[in-house]
Amino acid sequence: MMKTPLLVSVVDDDESVRESLPELLKELGYGALIFSSGEEFLASEGVLRTQCVILDIAMPGMGGPSIKRELERRELKCPVIFITGQRDEGLRARLLEDGAVDCLFKPFSDTALERALDLALKGK
Repeated sequence: MMKTPLLVSVVDDDESVRESLPELLKELGYGALIFSSGEEFLASEGVLRTQCVILDIAMPGMGGPSIKRELERRELKCPVIFITGQRDEGLRARLLEDGAVDCLFKPFSDTALERALDLALKGK
């Protein structure tokens, strides 16, 4: 019997990220759901099924930190990995202090993402 892969949701308004990450996640052994906005993700049934969410920090509408707060408000305990094109170590430190598993600066390596996912999903 095949084990169902852990499900990772990616929320990013950047089409190139939405196209490339599912393949990488599949190579790493994860299932993937892809969303172009926080609103789309939060309205989906995927929000209840995902075991880890990768959130872009800055998007039109809801950005990653707002999505994380909404997940917490709904009492959905889902590890969060932030990704961003803004190299801001201060912001990264605040996000980690606020409970994010990691904050990766774009472009990030496959290894960096794999490390963050291992941290987020260890023991699952």
